[in-house]
Amino acid sequence: FWDLQMEKIVIIDTGSSNILSLKRAVEIFNSNVNVTTDSQTILSANKIFFPGVGAFKKVMQTLEKRKLTETLIKTKEKEIPLFGICLGLQLFFNESEEFGTSKGLGLINGNVKMLPKDSKKQEKLKIPNIGWFKLNLNKKFKNKKFSKFISSIDENFFYYFVHSYFVNPIKKENIVATYNFGGHEIPAIVSKDNLIGCQFHPEKSGKKGLELISNFLKLTV
Repeated sequence: FWDLQMEKIVIIDTGSSNILSLKRAVEIFNSNVNVTTDSQTILSANKIFFPGVGAFKKVMQTLEKRKLTETLIKTKEKEIPLFGICLGLQLFFNESEEFGTSKGLGLINGNVKMLPKDSKKQEKLKIPNIGWFKLNLNKKFKNKKFSKFISSIDENFFYYFVHSYFVNPIKKENIVATYNFGGHEIPAIVSKDNLIGCQFHPEKSGKKGLELISNFLKLTV
């Protein structure tokens, strides 16, 4: 019997996000939470949260300054489950077009692009997109590691989004779920190997968002 409370949970301090609301959400399920930039602490964790808001380039520079880019790449070798939230998910990708091209971590092949300005019906869309949206699951997605996480996604429930850019994976099978933005299917959850990421904020998405955090913590590695 594995006591989940004994697990070490880490939230990486990217210097850019309201970590307190995420920390409080995680602490509902596990009080052993450490907000840190220390590589050793991160690499000895059982589960890692990687949040972020703000500009892609600026946060990448902060990660490089804090010597965290190598650490994040090593989590893949060590197969530690890593949960990217909002900008955290975007940073997994090769590059972003935000404020000119910026290099990302390259953990998932693809890029980060600006949300479409016009709907499929050629109506102007508001960017940043802020609001509650339903998810559409990609039935073709297969990653046994995260099946428990994915089984708690409710297609009738609304999750909270606030973003101007979206992730565009080369391999569409990395997309777990999308949401409808003016007729465009925008990736909302993406996963590959030890990584899972949400474009929305699970910690601000009510009961079903908290369930995703709980199910991430329950993953058996």
